[in-house]
Amino acid sequence: MFSITVAALAFGVVFLAELPDKTALAGLMLGTRYRASYVFAGVAAAFAVHVALAIAAGSVLTLLPHRLVQCVVGLLFLAGAIMLLFKKDEDDEELRKPADQSFWKVSGAGFMLILVAEFGDLTQIMTANLAARYDDPLSVGLGAVLALWAVAGLGIVGGRTLMKHVPLALITKVAAVVMLGLAGFSLYEAVAG
Repeated sequence: MFSITVAALAFGVVFLAELPDKTALAGLMLGTRYRASYVFAGVAAAFAVHVALAIAAGSVLTLLPHRLVQCVVGLLFLAGAIMLLFKKDEDDEELRKPADQSFWKVSGAGFMLILVAEFGDLTQIMTANLAARYDDPLSVGLGAVLALWAVAGLGIVGGRTLMKHVPLALITKVAAVVMLGLAGFSLYEAVAG
């Protein structure tokens, strides 16, 4: 049976957890390069797959120790921040003019990026935990996927708007600093437990 309360809870938790995460950053970067609707189609499909996997694995993931999960999440954030900080700067104009804007190429790139980047992500683990806790996979799944789609949409639209006013190098540095903060917070939680 569908529960609006459980769906709203899943939406709120996943939305707030994913908003500062690499998904918004990935959507932002893709949104600066490609047609937004094509990017969103691929990203939305990847998130649907992730939520389905999280719901299916809900009972297994709840068995993992919380400290281990927080440690892994912290290390992933740290790796993402390091990659952003040491990434070679690209020319903003080249990013705005990709060679191929076909639907299948752009949506496929968005799908693969999110599928790989989000596998085992904190929100996927949170979704699995919520599904196990409330024993309501439909409500949790719908709330989680809508939250992820909302964050991706904000990232994609925000990326297009932001690039008109802010250089990509600055956006990348700010994203890296945010990810460093999230890494520190996650690692602190793992140690303080």
